[in-house]
Formats: sequence, C-alpha cells, structure tokens
Amino acid sequence: MVGTPQHILDQLPYGKSFLFVDELLHVDEQGAKGTFTYSEDLPFYQGHFKNAPVTPAVILTETMAQIGLVCLGLFLLQHTESNQHTSLAMTSNTVDFLKPVYPGEKVWVTSEKVYFRFNKLSCNVKMENASGEVVCKGNISGMLISKADG
Repeated sequence: MVGTPQHILDQLPYGKSFLFVDELLHVDEQGAKGTFTYSEDLPFYQGHFKNAPVTPAVILTETMAQIGLVCLGLFLLQHTESNQHTSLAMTSNTVDFLKPVYPGEKVWVTSEKVYFRFNKLSCNVKMENASGEVVCKGNISGMLISKADG
C-alpha cells in the first residue's frame, strides 16, 4: 500500500551492501523514525580501526540520511505528480558526533522536517543507541533530482 513504511522501504535506491535501514518504524509529513543494526561482519570494520573497530562517521551520516532524509523524502514525494521521475540526493550536512558506535550495535534514527520547498528537503536528525544516548545529531539536507527516462 502506498505510503506505508514497507512501501517506502521498497522504493529505497540502495543495494544490500549499502542499505543502512532495517526498519522504518514511522513516517509522516513531519518526520521519520527507523532502526539499523551494524552487523559485526561489515567490511569497513576490518580497517576502521585495526583491532579496535568503530563505525566510521561517514557511515553514521549515511544511516541518518537514508532513514531521516530519503525515507521522509520518498513519503513526501508520493504526494507530487513527479514522484515517478525524481529521487533525493544529499546536498549538505552538519553533524556532531558524540559517542562511538561499535560493531553489533543497534541504533534508532529520528528526523524532524525543517522545510520542504523549492525542491529541497532539510531535516534535523538524531541517532540514539540502545541506552537512549544520543550518539550523533545534526541537520541533513537534500535536493530533488530528475531521473533520466529510460
């Protein structure tokens, strides 16, 4: 069914190796909430860092963008006429990293829409660990881009 969390997940443009969304718990016009668990066998843990793996900040940012920006953007786009020919690309972010995230940890990402106008979506996002501690937070923005017909 259009607009359901599963429908939004089915529309995500990522393959299994770059998908950082396990569950989309909630999405509406104001924001989104979802989870992801960083499996201990993810390849970046082999080198970041040797003998003391920690999730790279760029992966934490990507997780927040996928859940908080892209899932919300797909939900908002379903109400526009051009939803079949557009997607959302991250254009900017400002994120504060407060605590490390280790292999095997589950995180919860929550976003709140700041604005959606002139083909740009901006969200305040936060990521929490299983203890409810904020591990990172900030603002992520994205722009609607047209997909090539084909």
